[in-house]
Amino acid sequence: MKKIYFAGSIRGGRNDLDLYQKIIGYLQRFGEVLTEHIGDAGLTPMGEADMTDEEIYRRDIGWLSDAEFVVAEVSTPSLGVGFEMATAVDLHKKILCLYRVQGDRKLSAMIAGCPGILVREYQTFEEARQIMDDFFRQIT
Repeated sequence: MKKIYFAGSIRGGRNDLDLYQKIIGYLQRFGEVLTEHIGDAGLTPMGEADMTDEEIYRRDIGWLSDAEFVVAEVSTPSLGVGFEMATAVDLHKKILCLYRVQGDRKLSAMIAGCPGILVREYQTFEEARQIMDDFFRQIT
């Protein structure tokens, strides 16, 4: 079974929680989502209270190492997601970055310009679904 690392904002803001839940649910048709807790409604911007920052770091790096694919929703800026994306590039993972265009906000050039990251813009969840379908169809 394919292992997928989903990245989405936690401490950067939880405004896209409903979207994360939909994406995680959809990704489960392609494999095991190692980070399904990102869609947990009980997870606040304060993070995981039962773990230290170092424990979270070690766990997440382990998951990133184990994953074959990384899918990140980056519409809500997050330092942690940016770090995860850079780490995934260094680990030579297949990476899909979903970015919902919002007015005059632009995606960071460090993500948008990285040749190791496939960036796709979308507006609706239906468009994001099609992008995920295409991504997994092309790489498997």
